[in-house]
Amino acid sequence: MPSDKTIGGGDDAFNTFFSETGAGKHVPRCVFLDLEPTVIDEVRTGTYRQLFHPEQLISGKEDAANNFARG
Repeated sequence: MPSDKTIGGGDDAFNTFFSETGAGKHVPRCVFLDLEPTVIDEVRTGTYRQLFHPEQLISGKEDAANNFARG
């Protein structure tokens, strides 16, 4: 029966979606980016704040005020 593990012990699929911190903790590889800071601040201070690395949470100082380009 084939094994689900790759040769060499590393799981490339797992390492594609998660990165390991210096403390051995695995965090999702993602970037949250928003011009409106309250949305990202909600993630920073919410229930799952320890799940994401602070460097992956990027926000601007003000929003676009519903001002979108047309064309």
